[in-house]
Parts: sequence; structure tokens; C-alpha cells
Amino acid sequence: MQKFVISVLGYDRPGIIATVSRVLFELECNVEDVSQTTLQTEFAGIFIISAPDPLPEEKLFSELQNALTPMGLSILVKPMRKNGEQGSVSSEPFVVTTIGPDRLGLVAGITEVMARFGVNITNLKAAFRGGKDPRHNVMIYEVDIPVQTSQGAFRKALTDRAVELGLDISLQHREIFEAIHRI
Repeated sequence: MQKFVISVLGYDRPGIIATVSRVLFELECNVEDVSQTTLQTEFAGIFIISAPDPLPEEKLFSELQNALTPMGLSILVKPMRKNGEQGSVSSEPFVVTTIGPDRLGLVAGITEVMARFGVNITNLKAAFRGGKDPRHNVMIYEVDIPVQTSQGAFRKALTDRAVELGLDISLQHREIFEAIHRI
């Protein structure tokens, strides 16, 4: 079996996932993972699939394109890296939450600090509804922090940047975050 990553983008409407999954079924592909969201009016979906050998990447793309282009959707298909092609770093899962007035540079400012410390963002949800009401502007980052990273130095750099940007920020281990939000 070979694996592919498929990205689908476009104006949201009913039937997108049904169309993608039908094409994949007809090609005898197995959907292993899906992440799908709608941002304002736009659909964004990422599928990881296993496909029978030999299914050429071009055929997979062509079949998806034939089904999805009439719906006004864009498609990207790429082979997935095999396990071991990229070294893994031992890390701990954390959640970073920011709240504050909307302005240019919020995502860039926070993510620059994360990149500098080798922190990998595994999920990001940001909702900016404008205005000065900080409750309307929230970013939630799920991140993996390498165990060799100095927690104190990272927390200080993140807090300093948040102050510069006018944001309230919290950094919690994912298990603590989930326990608190279960209540």
C-alpha cells in the first residue's frame, strides 16, 4: 500500500466529503485520517489515504479533479512521507491560548517565538471578529514542546511577546487544559 495526502479547498456546500469519499471508494482507497473545517464560507479538508499498488498519483488526482472541479473546488494530491523519513523529537503536548484586541501581526508574533524554540504547532484555531472586545478575538494553539526546551525561557519569551502584542496568554500542559475544560 502507498499513502497520499489530499487537500481540498473551496466554497463550502453539502456533498463535498461525500464526493471525495465516493471517488476514493471507487479507486479502492482507504481513508485513514481526515481533518475538515469550514472557515467563514470556505471548506478546507485534508485526507490521508492508503491506496492499492499501483495507483498512479496522476490517476488519483485526475479522478478527484473530474469530480470536484465542477463544484469549484481546488485539489492537491501528494505522496506521503514514509515513517522514518523525518526524525522525531521527544516532546510534551501543551495548549497556548491568547485573548486580546484584533490587530495585524498577532499570529506572526506568537508563532515566531514558537519557531525560535523549536515548538511544533499541531493544531491552531483562531477566530478574529474585529473590534476592541478581546472576547471576540481568541487563538488556541495545540503545540508539542521538545523536552530539551527550557520551559522557563520559552514561557518568558512567549509572555514578553504577548505583552508587546497586547494579549493575555496562558500556557498549559494539554492534560491540565483538558481536565479544566471537562468541568
